[in-house]
Amino acid sequence: MGQSTLALSPPLKTSPANFPLPLQSAQPAFPAALAVLAVALAGCTTLKHTAVDRLGDALAGGGTTFAADDDPQLIAAATPFSLKLMESLLAERPHHRGLLLAAASGFTQYSFAFVQQDADELAEKDYAAGQVLRDRSRRLYLRARDYGLRGLEVNHPDFARRLRTNPSAAVLRATREDVPLLFWTAAAWGAAISLSKDNADLIADQGILEALIDRAAALDPDFEHGAIHGFLITYEMARPGGVGDPAARSRAHFEQAMVLSQGRQAGPLVSLAEAVAVPRQNRAEFERLLQRALALDADVEPAFRLVNLMMQRRARWLLGRADELFIPESMPTPAAPAAG
Repeated sequence: MGQSTLALSPPLKTSPANFPLPLQSAQPAFPAALAVLAVALAGCTTLKHTAVDRLGDALAGGGTTFAADDDPQLIAAATPFSLKLMESLLAERPHHRGLLLAAASGFTQYSFAFVQQDADELAEKDYAAGQVLRDRSRRLYLRARDYGLRGLEVNHPDFARRLRTNPSAAVLRATREDVPLLFWTAAAWGAAISLSKDNADLIADQGILEALIDRAAALDPDFEHGAIHGFLITYEMARPGGVGDPAARSRAHFEQAMVLSQGRQAGPLVSLAEAVAVPRQNRAEFERLLQRALALDADVEPAFRLVNLMMQRRARWLLGRADELFIPESMPTPAAPAAG
């Protein structure tokens, strides 16, 4: 689906603009399932592993079928099958780097688009039920994070332990080839943290996700049409020890994200509205940004169609909550009646 973001202290709300990459796993479900069945029936372990590897490569390669779809509900129903298929293949080939990346990105995007957004909307009507969904969303993010760490360890053994010991030193081992895994691991980790106000251990991991995303930005700042900049729109507002005005840093990343996506993604617009305009209580900018997001034609760029539809859903929801998000401007004091 789409871009990404995160941070805390206090925990951030994660906005869909944070996840702008297209849904991966575009392979037809039933042919893939039949292939897995054929593999399971094969007697030779070598042939079985070869078949799993080939299917894994196909799934990890993704495509545009999901990303270009115009029916989010259909994708919401289809995605769990693809994710569980990936996990089944990983049980056979646990070090398949492409599948680990696909699982990390897939679970992150599914959780954000189809679990956390539902939770946010449900919580307005039934807070307890919304919290149940948020807990599920956090668990899915942590599952995604763990797949990302496993993917990084394929080329960098002991990476996860080193990351916890000295994040800044550990990420220096990563290369440009690792950027997708760095990005999705950070995105998943940050999203989990943003939903964990009561989990001090998880909140303490902010320095780790920061090291991951900053290394990704140093290696490939233009990654996936500005996905890293989309993440940083939100993260800069809560970065500890950041230099200068955090809103100015967020706006700089917004500009880069818009350039790299050629203005065809709603994600950066929604992220800036939620991450900067709300805290700064700039309602006029908030509404202007969200109206721009809603005015985008989701069909102009098929590769962004699904993520734009999801981001426009977020934009409509946010606009509907504007009166809750902004403190009303003080009313002018009525003039005293003229003496007379």
